Amino acid sequence: MNEALVITLLVVSIFGFLACGVWVGLTLAGTAWLGMELFSSRPAGDAMAITIWGAASSWTLTALPLFLWMGEILFRSRLSQDLFKGLAPWLDRIPGRLLHTNVVGCAIFAAVSGSSAATCATIGKMTIPELTRRGYPQDQIIGTLVGAGTLGLLIPPSIIMIVYGVAADVSISKLFIAGILPGALLALLFMGYIAIWSLLHPDRIPHADERMSFGQKLYQSRHLIPVVLLIAVVLGTIYTGFATATEAAAVGVVGALIVSAAQGSLSWEVFKESLMGATRLYCMIALILAGAQFLTLSMGYIGLPRALAEWIASLGLSQFGLIIALMVFFIILGCFLDGISIVVLTMGVLLPTVNAAGIDLLWFGIFLVFTIEMAQITPPVGFNLFVLSGMTKKELPYLSRVSFPMFLLMILGVLVIYAIPEIATWMPAQMAP
Repeated sequence: MNEALVITLLVVSIFGFLACGVWVGLTLAGTAWLGMELFSSRPAGDAMAITIWGAASSWTLTALPLFLWMGEILFRSRLSQDLFKGLAPWLDRIPGRLLHTNVVGCAIFAAVSGSSAATCATIGKMTIPELTRRGYPQDQIIGTLVGAGTLGLLIPPSIIMIVYGVAADVSISKLFIAGILPGALLALLFMGYIAIWSLLHPDRIPHADERMSFGQKLYQSRHLIPVVLLIAVVLGTIYTGFATATEAAAVGVVGALIVSAAQGSLSWEVFKESLMGATRLYCMIALILAGAQFLTLSMGYIGLPRALAEWIASLGLSQFGLIIALMVFFIILGCFLDGISIVVLTMGVLLPTVNAAGIDLLWFGIFLVFTIEMAQITPPVGFNLFVLSGMTKKELPYLSRVSFPMFLLMILGVLVIYAIPEIATWMPAQMAP
C-alpha cells in the first residue's frame, strides 16, 4: 500500500469536510469510515459502532462534564467582578503594578475553568477596561492577557489534560498534579517579563494607588478566599490520594454551588444555564473524542501509525531533535485546528514513536499542552486571538505582534522543562498511591 497516497486522501478528506462546515466529530468519523471502506477488509459500520460506544462510555471521561460544570457555575458567580478588586492591592507595589492582574487573574480563573478561551474572555472583560482607564499601555494590557489566557490549558483542572489522559491511557490525576509547577513556571516567566519591561519603561506605568494596611488588603480580597480554598481542596484531595479526579470534580461542583450561593449569585436561572452550558460543551467534546477514537482504530487497521513511526525512526533524530520537530509540528497544526482536535487526531499516530524514543508519557502530556498553548496565540486560527479580537476590535496582526514576547517565553518554558523534567514529574511521584 502506498502510505503517501493514503495519508494524502485522509488529509484531503478531513479538510474537505471541515471546509464544507461539517462538525469536527463527524468529520473525523466520516474520514475514518472512508479509510476503512477503501483500505481495510474489516466492516466499517461494525467497527464504528463498537468504537464510538467504547469511547462514549469511558468512566475516565466522567470528570470532564463535572469540571466543565464547576467552571460554568463560577463563571456566572461574582468571581469575575471580585477578582480585580481582590488582586489589585497585593500587586500594586511590584514592578509593572496592575499589569500583573492579567497573569495572576488568569492563573486563578484557569484553576476553576479548564478552558483557555473562557479564561481569556472572562479576565479580559474585567481587566481591559479597568487597566485602560488607569492609563496602562494598551499593547501590554492586550499582549500579556493573550499570553496569560493560555494558562487555562496548563493549570489543572485542564480539559486538554483529560482528553490526553484518555487518549494516551495516562492517569488524569497525575497529569493534573504534573501541570501545577509548569503552570507556575509559565506564570512567573510572564510576570518576570512584565517586571523587566516596566523597569525599562518606567514612564509608561501609572503611579501606584495609596498604600493599604495588611488588614485592608485582606478585606478587599475577602470574596476570593472561598474560591482559592475550593481550588486547594479540589487539588489537595487528588494529591493526597483521598479522591480520584472524578470524585474531586464532584467535590468541586458542590463547592462551586456553595460559593455561588454564599455570594448571592446562585439562582434557578444561573443553575439551569450553567448545567446546560456544561452539557452543550461536553457533548461537543464527546463527539470529537468518539470520532477520533474511530479514526485512530481506522488508521491502526490501515497501518499508518507503524509506517509513520518507521519513517520518523529512519530520520535518526535524537530525543531532543524529536521534541523540537514535534513542537514545530504541533504549532503548525495549531494554526488550523483547536487543541482538543490536535490531541485526538495525533495521539494514535504519534504515541508509538514517543514510546520508542523513551519519552515519559506523563512528561509528554505537559509538553503537548505547552505547545498547544503556543498554538492558541498563532494566526490564522489562534483561538485566544479571535476571542480578544472580538472583545477589543483589534486586527489579528496587531494581536499577534503584541503577544509575540509571550510566545517566545512559552518556547523558553518548553526548553526549561526539557532540561529539568522533574518540574513536571516530581509532584506526581510524591502523590499518595
